[in-house]
Amino acid sequence: MRRYKTYLLFAVFFLLFSLLASCATPAPAPTPTSPPPTETPIHSTLTPAPTVTPTAVPAPRRAQYKLNVVLDYAAKTVGVDETIVYSNRAGRALNDLVLAVEPNLWPNGFTISSLSLNGAPITDYTLDGQKLSLTLPAVLQPEATATLQIQYTLNLPLIEPTNPNLSRPRIYGFTPRQINLTNWYPFIVPNVAGQWVLHDPWYYGEHLVYDAADYEINVKSADPTVTPVIAASGAPSQNGEWTTYTLTAGRAFALSASTEFLTSSVQVGNAVVTSYYFPLYDKPGQAALQISAQALQIYSQRYGPYPHQTLAVVMGDFNDGMEFSGFFFLSRGFYNIYDGTLKNLLTTVAAHETSHQWWFEQVASDQALQPWLDEALAAYSERLFYENVDPNLVQWWWDYWPARIGDCRSQSWVDIAVYSGAGFCPYTDAVYVRGARFLDDLRARIGDETFFAFLQDYLAQENGRIATSEDFFRILRARTQVDFSDLIRQYFQNVY
Repeated sequence: MRRYKTYLLFAVFFLLFSLLASCATPAPAPTPTSPPPTETPIHSTLTPAPTVTPTAVPAPRRAQYKLNVVLDYAAKTVGVDETIVYSNRAGRALNDLVLAVEPNLWPNGFTISSLSLNGAPITDYTLDGQKLSLTLPAVLQPEATATLQIQYTLNLPLIEPTNPNLSRPRIYGFTPRQINLTNWYPFIVPNVAGQWVLHDPWYYGEHLVYDAADYEINVKSADPTVTPVIAASGAPSQNGEWTTYTLTAGRAFALSASTEFLTSSVQVGNAVVTSYYFPLYDKPGQAALQISAQALQIYSQRYGPYPHQTLAVVMGDFNDGMEFSGFFFLSRGFYNIYDGTLKNLLTTVAAHETSHQWWFEQVASDQALQPWLDEALAAYSERLFYENVDPNLVQWWWDYWPARIGDCRSQSWVDIAVYSGAGFCPYTDAVYVRGARFLDDLRARIGDETFFAFLQDYLAQENGRIATSEDFFRILRARTQVDFSDLIRQYFQNVY
């Protein structure tokens, strides 16, 4: 009986509540953002709806870098808002991430204002020299993706002269007529066999190792009245006040800005090659363009297609040459001594740096521990350039090396690390010159057809990867049955 009284009281209460609600002013209906769903008739027998498994979004093949860059040319500062979408392709779960931050090698050169992972602020990180390490709040499983956002300011250092016998000039920074952004943004270093690969800088050679990545770099001037000409690794497009540069499968995105740059361009296949040079350097500026365009054609035929839409050939306001993705510097010294012929440093180094778009850019290597893999091939590419444009100069090219690097004749092993070079001249002689002689001897041993077929195979198989000496000789042995073990003993300290 108590149960029925309870139900009766509940029914009376519900009736009174309904009458009161009907007298109230109804709330306005929300404006729909999409058409309302169609009502489904209710049947006496309900069949449960099937469970829908969301379609997984595949992880990007490469890391994605997007940078919004505000360049203050007069103040020599750069404000950056950077987003990295990183896919774990290390083949194992990751508990941390390690980034290279080269600008932090200069006092007060790099200031972080915010750092977040997947939208959540990160406080558990350390920045020590060039190394930014952060502990992940949760394990990043293989093929999973993480999004890292960093906001920071770069205070650019003055590029100062250095002793060429001890160290190479630091290209990053500014001179009175140029700003160079090289290795300027934090990037996640490769993870190989469970180890993050970030070597210490050295007095000569290169120490960084790069995974291939995709880039979108948006640049605008802090002062709209100061708009320098910008040379960049990627193809440009205008987007209001921003200029957007894009690059696919690049290793290192570089920028150089100057209010004094003059430019000249030529089309080579699907790519536009542009020479950037300072006033009063028209003749060597045009020569750098033509040499690089010729080299691009030769290497495209010998090795494989050039992968990018643009190639920037940039006069550097310092005494060095250096390669980046779709971009390289040539020393002002090369322009100063250009004599109008092919027998000079502007020609040899332009041909050399152009070839790095294959041996560095497409096929990467550990530049600190196995520098011969890109530098010996780049040096030998110079020989290929000369034998195609003027075969009579090939012997001159071999004989010119002592004038270029010093007459040290080290006779050291080709496969030394940068840290074992015992100085710029013996290091360069071993890795570049003896490396080129090994390739020349190998070519004579196995024949031109097999030699170039091997290089094309090597490019195809290792494109987008970080190759090793073992990869090089594995692919070579698959191409020929000719014995070259004596050449390995002659030139290399390790057995491959």
